[in-house]
Formats: sequence, structure tokens, C-alpha cells
Amino acid sequence: MDTGTEVSDFLRSRRARLTPDAVGLTASSTGRRVKGLRREEVAILAGVSAEYYNRMERGKLAGVSASVLYAVARALQLDDAEEQHLFDLARTANATTAATRPGSKRAATRPAVAARTQRLLDGMVELPAYARNARCDVLAMNRLGAALMPGLRPNGKQPANIARFIFLDPSSQEFYADWERIARDIVAAFRIEAGRNPYDRALTDLIGELTTRSHPFRTWWASHNVRLHTSSTKTIRNPVVGEIEVTGEALTLASEPDVTIIAYTAEPASTSEERLRLLASWAASEEIGTPPRSAAG
Repeated sequence: MDTGTEVSDFLRSRRARLTPDAVGLTASSTGRRVKGLRREEVAILAGVSAEYYNRMERGKLAGVSASVLYAVARALQLDDAEEQHLFDLARTANATTAATRPGSKRAATRPAVAARTQRLLDGMVELPAYARNARCDVLAMNRLGAALMPGLRPNGKQPANIARFIFLDPSSQEFYADWERIARDIVAAFRIEAGRNPYDRALTDLIGELTTRSHPFRTWWASHNVRLHTSSTKTIRNPVVGEIEVTGEALTLASEPDVTIIAYTAEPASTSEERLRLLASWAASEEIGTPPRSAAG
């Protein structure tokens, strides 16, 4: 990813979506004929010179202070995810040596990480759970997680990838009841990860593959929307027990910040909780492919 281009496109997209009314300006008072703020208006709101902001929007964030970044974030009314993305881009712009860049040293420890993570997941017997990296590769799953999401089971060779499943496997649109919202969230999470770690070649390659092969991904990627993906409620159409509404919580491992565990819960005393218990019983019996009679009842 070219950081300068990313900075420029991101700031322009945030400026274009902000209406004059949102910052106390009107078309009649400014004589404007197009929506969105002008660069000089953002500069005024941020308390910097127009020349300085123009430099930023040309992709030049090197040397920009945190106070100016905060001021621009306020002027553009960025939310928490967008503000973090702006600071990630600035950090990358100020990284002048390879030593400051995210490297690939952790890759050598991946087998040990997977084994340790698998033991942790296996201990979560009542919750469907899996572990993924920032690229949405599924590194490990527990038994109930595999039963809930059979299309994402790691196969021991190449890990399943959630983004590939969502955008390249047509069955995902039946599996997720609210496919578009989930798909948009994945794109937004990838956009913020690309800003945080632009030197991840595997991530860059994956984004390139999805941009080439998926029109929805390509369209939403161009919007430059970002999102912090820490909790999400979704309805899954499980092939054994039918629809289950679950809420996923992201748990970061302190010893391995590249690994995130996603654990799902269902609302207490709900149909979804009942079906999750039924699915757990079915998975424990190891009668894969033989759903109980009352599974979708």
C-alpha cells in the first residue's frame, strides 16, 4: 500500500462527506455549489494554515504533530476508528527505517502459537470460538466453533480465510442472514489494518485478490471507511440447527498481539441459546452430517 495515496484518499473522502451545515456553514454564506468542505475550510476549523493542510492532503504526514492530527480529526468529525486510522497512517509516514516497520519475525513461532491457542480454545467447551490473525485467517477452532461455522474449519494446510469465504464463496450469502453488513465490516476492518500494518505482504496480496475478484469488495474498499471490529451480533444459518443469533467478542492475547480469539454467546433463555446447546450436544456425539430430528424445530 502506498501510504501517501492512502492518506490523500482518506482525507479527501472524509472531507467530501462532511456537509457545510454540520460545521455551521451554509451554501448561501459561502457561495458554494458543491457539497463537502473545501480544504481551506478544514484548515480554518483545525487551526492550521491552508498550505499546511493542503500538504497533509497531498499525503505528506511526516513530521505532523499529534496536536495537529487531533485538530484535523476534530475538524473532520472522525470517529474513534477513523482517528486511529489517521494516527496509524502518520506513524507509518514517520517510519524511516526498516527497523520501525512491522516485520515477519512472528511467523516463525506460528506453530507453537497455534498449539497453545488450540488448548485455550478447547477449554471453552460451552462457547463456539476460534482464533484468527489480522488478515482473518482462521488459525484454530474449538469443536463447537467448527460445528457452528463448518465452512471455516482449518484444513491443516492453508488456513480458511473469513474474507475469502465471504466474498468468493457464494454459500456465504446464505450462511450469514445479514451478509452485506458483515461484508462491509470486513472491508472496513481490512482498511484500518492496512493503515496499521502497510508492510504486511500477505495482507496486501489478499486485498489485491479480493479487489480483482469481487465487485462488492472493490466498491466498498474505494469508500475508505474504517471500523474497529471488537464486538458484533450476527444471525448464522447453521446447517444442523437452523438460525442462531450470536454475539462475538474479540479477545486479544497479551502474549501474542497478532492473534485474536472470537468467542460467541447467545442471549440467555432464547431460542438461539437452546439451539446452541443442541448443536453442542450434536458436536460432542461426533455424528457429523446426521442432524437430530428437532434441529431446526
